[in-house]
Amino acid sequence: MSAMIVCVCKRISDHQIARHARAGMSFDDIQMELGVATQCGRCEDCARGVVAQCSVGQPIAALHRAPCACAEGASAR
Repeated sequence: MSAMIVCVCKRISDHQIARHARAGMSFDDIQMELGVATQCGRCEDCARGVVAQCSVGQPIAALHRAPCACAEGASAR
């Protein structure tokens, strides 16, 4: 499965966010580590959604989802 860029400003993919979430990091930890949602902030809802779906205890299959609206709007920039 190919990666989807969630944060265009910092070029952070859903796979990067998911990897950190599955390692037990919270959204705030991931934001500090990767810089996601620290510039324009348009990706925050999508990034939080990836964290919620991929946090410890969630199956890896949770990555198989429809792209969020923020990814669709990112190409319109």
